[in-house]
Amino acid sequence: MKLIFPCHLKPILFLALFFLSSCAYKQQHALFKTNVPPPVASVPNTTYPTYKISPGDLLQIRNLQNIKYIAEEQTGSATATQTPNYQVEEDGTVALPVLGRIAIAGLTKLQAARKIEELYKSNLLKDPIIDLKIINLKVTILGEVRTQGNYLLLKDKTNLVDMIGEAGGLTDKANEKTIQIIRGDKANPQVILADLNNIKTLANPELNLQNGDIIYVSQNKRTVRNESMQNVSGIVQAALVFLNTALIIYTLTKK
Repeated sequence: MKLIFPCHLKPILFLALFFLSSCAYKQQHALFKTNVPPPVASVPNTTYPTYKISPGDLLQIRNLQNIKYIAEEQTGSATATQTPNYQVEEDGTVALPVLGRIAIAGLTKLQAARKIEELYKSNLLKDPIIDLKIINLKVTILGEVRTQGNYLLLKDKTNLVDMIGEAGGLTDKANEKTIQIIRGDKANPQVILADLNNIKTLANPELNLQNGDIIYVSQNKRTVRNESMQNVSGIVQAALVFLNTALIIYTLTKK
């Protein structure tokens, strides 16, 4: 159906369409600026506790002096490149070859490795070097990133920027100034705000991610405004079609 508009309305419609189209360009992120004022809240000088092993954690354990000892000879089926996983049970113990069950919950990764080294050294091995990894720690990233989802914390002190990179970076709709990290008890969570527009934010130790963190990247104001304008535009277009149809019907009935 061809829309018919009175001549005196055409300039107004042209200006409206120009305004709507001008809001559609992509948001360009300006990250890590050096010429911005410091955040209102000072960065806390806080050292966050190292993660402690808990029941349900999944561990990879191998002896770097002889990786076949734990990975192959005692399991029969695994190879040196297929290190078996060991789960921490509800009672806080883990079952290891020769040693049997040992209490490990409540220890840091380094403390647990040292304990296992001493036990193997006193029971069987000469100067073992135990490598221990916790392989089930993860964070969830949602919102305006290229790939949302759950991501494993595969290294110590993975920070927010590392994780955003893992997720493919921010989208054009992202608000880089108010990225949220939701941490702690789900019933009473702590919300940490990160401004990636300011390079000084990188010094904040709170941006080192912890197991269970939820990262949320919201839309920027321009995107929210554009989507609101698109909704209004859709309503206006529908109203104009209805009005034009009514005018056509009215004109035809008058003939």
